[in-house]
Amino acid sequence: MLLLLPPSETKREGGPEGTALDLDALSFPQLASARRAALAELRALSTNLETAAAALKLGPKGAPEAAKNRVVRSSPVLPALDRFDGVLFDALEAGRLTAAQREFAARHVAVHSALFGLLGALDPIPSYRLSHDSRLPGRTLKGIWRERTGELLAAHPGLIIDARSEGYAALGPLPRRPDAVFLRVVSEDAGGRKRALNHFNKQAKGRFARAIVESGEVHEDVAGLLAWAARSGWRLETGAPGELDLVV
Repeated sequence: MLLLLPPSETKREGGPEGTALDLDALSFPQLASARRAALAELRALSTNLETAAAALKLGPKGAPEAAKNRVVRSSPVLPALDRFDGVLFDALEAGRLTAAQREFAARHVAVHSALFGLLGALDPIPSYRLSHDSRLPGRTLKGIWRERTGELLAAHPGLIIDARSEGYAALGPLPRRPDAVFLRVVSEDAGGRKRALNHFNKQAKGRFARAIVESGEVHEDVAGLLAWAARSGWRLETGAPGELDLVV
């Protein structure tokens, strides 16, 4: 079972003194060459901070944020679940997980980074700034990630629950098979009509991810996931082909 999460644009700062990025320490070693390509593009982008800020959609005062990318190879690292910030990760509350729950997350949760591709939940990474729609000088992020990540996911055995945003899902599409499903957060009106949520989307995904990690249950297929959700008080239903609706 693999639960795919989107990253966050914001990152927590810091990390233990003396630590630094080690590409060999990251999960999914099949992506090593793509990670090197993405880092090379980031280095080229960062030569001019004004240009970098524009490409990263940071605005005219975004140069200090873009400057983080200049030291991405040497700045301290934190586990991915602790590095990413924002609504989804606030709801997941990684800092309150037990050691056993964090180990479960390391085996069954991945975060899709624009810079590093799929990351294991506890992979040590530095702070950086790059989004799925950032403009790189030489190659597109889709060109770097889409084919490699798609092949990796197609080869991954068992259930895949895709809670990524559509922008990140485009960087590595799910295989078309019954046990690979996209998670969509929806609400339902009095007439039974469902609509996608925006404001509460990330929060619901974070809470749902935490519930999966806390349970410690490995689901073999969609039917098992649906049965667990019903027992656990989550309204999870089949939606459009290849999708599950999390009704909140």
